[in-house]
Amino acid sequence: MNKFTSILLVSLLSGAITLGGYKLFFEPRENNTPNEIFSRNTSHSLDKQNLSLTSMDFTDAAENTVHAVVHVKNLSYRTTPSNPLLEFFYGYKGGQTQAQIGMGSGVIISEDGYIVTNNHVIANASELEVTLNNNQTYNAKLIGTDTEMDIALLKIDSPKKLPYLVFGDSDGIRLGEWVLAVGNPYNLTSTVTAGIISAKARNLTKSGIQSFIQTDAVVNPGNSGGALVNSRGELIGINTMISSTTGSYVGYSFAVPSNVTRKIIEDILEFGNVQQGVLGIQGIELNNMLAEELKVKTHQGFYIQNITKNSGAEKAGILQGDIIKKINDRTINTFVDIKSILNTKRPQDIVNLQILRGTDEIDFKVALIKPENAIFNFNGFELEDLSTEELTNLNLNYGVRIKKVTNKNYLAYQKELEGSILLTINKNKINNTQIANKILDNSSSTSRFRLEVLNTQGELIRILL
Repeated sequence: MNKFTSILLVSLLSGAITLGGYKLFFEPRENNTPNEIFSRNTSHSLDKQNLSLTSMDFTDAAENTVHAVVHVKNLSYRTTPSNPLLEFFYGYKGGQTQAQIGMGSGVIISEDGYIVTNNHVIANASELEVTLNNNQTYNAKLIGTDTEMDIALLKIDSPKKLPYLVFGDSDGIRLGEWVLAVGNPYNLTSTVTAGIISAKARNLTKSGIQSFIQTDAVVNPGNSGGALVNSRGELIGINTMISSTTGSYVGYSFAVPSNVTRKIIEDILEFGNVQQGVLGIQGIELNNMLAEELKVKTHQGFYIQNITKNSGAEKAGILQGDIIKKINDRTINTFVDIKSILNTKRPQDIVNLQILRGTDEIDFKVALIKPENAIFNFNGFELEDLSTEELTNLNLNYGVRIKKVTNKNYLAYQKELEGSILLTINKNKINNTQIANKILDNSSSTSRFRLEVLNTQGELIRILL
């Protein structure tokens, strides 16, 4: 019996020692109760969740933005046309003046009252009125516009400093990045919607001169001129249009990038008009078919067909047949890619071009020139841009000068064409030589061109070539 008791005591002692050792060396040394451990683990889990939610919190950005977005009212007048039949049967009298009111949005960009909006919001206005988010109303003065990029600058005088938005870097935006659109759709003030960046450098015209930010943030009529901001509340775009067959939002909206907007505003304030710089080249966008036809080894890039005399491109040593692969380290696939960079530049600015020549990649520094200094050659036509002053003197909003005709097939039209102003090609308005180049290059070799031309006698003539 004593022997059995001894064995039992030894066994119990051994078990205690083993259990104590396990507790001492293998289990975590924490003095927490089960409730405390659960509480801490739950808190840790919630911290992660809250961190995720905080990164998606737009409340500060929205609150700051709505105070800097304004309601723009455009009052214009039109005269109704006369109609003898309506006058005789119904007593309707034409020639009466009627008031029309247009609505849009704007963004305050300085504490002293400068406001940016869309040109189409204030077009043909006789009076402009701006209402702030606090319902204060001011008369606004038009400072300047850029019809090409659809941007206008207004000014109001307020006795107090105004809330405003700071410009963000639209070149630094990323696909999928969250953004807010703020404006006054359907006369509903201070409306905030959210979406993501769907595309960059999107072109919606045949000319390829515009470069929009595309988002899926809801934008409707009345949002035009409003703010597109990032999650930090920085202005990265001016909401301009939607793509829709109904006139209402169907999933796509577009904004002028903030870097382009800022450059336009600075030009208007400093020079009174928008300063544009061009490379002095003409060409086409490469694809598989063109690459095979031109016998080049790449199907991406911009193929240079012509070099403007005395341009920065010619002086830098760029040659016909070179392919632009990058400008300022940004990949170039389309004409819009080039234009999106040049839209933020001025004459004499230097840009860095990466050129593919054969199998060699060569870097060039090119000084931009004024558009009116560039002469565009196409199929025996020399075209040159008109300065803002020349367009004003001619009472025109668009057009390029036909400087010379050398194609023997069109010599019969030489006297009528040389020195005249080319207004449209196949009903497409020609704002500059780059647009003419793109329209003509996109046409087949058998295409015929219908030109509208203002001759040197001021007569509008139409020519089929």
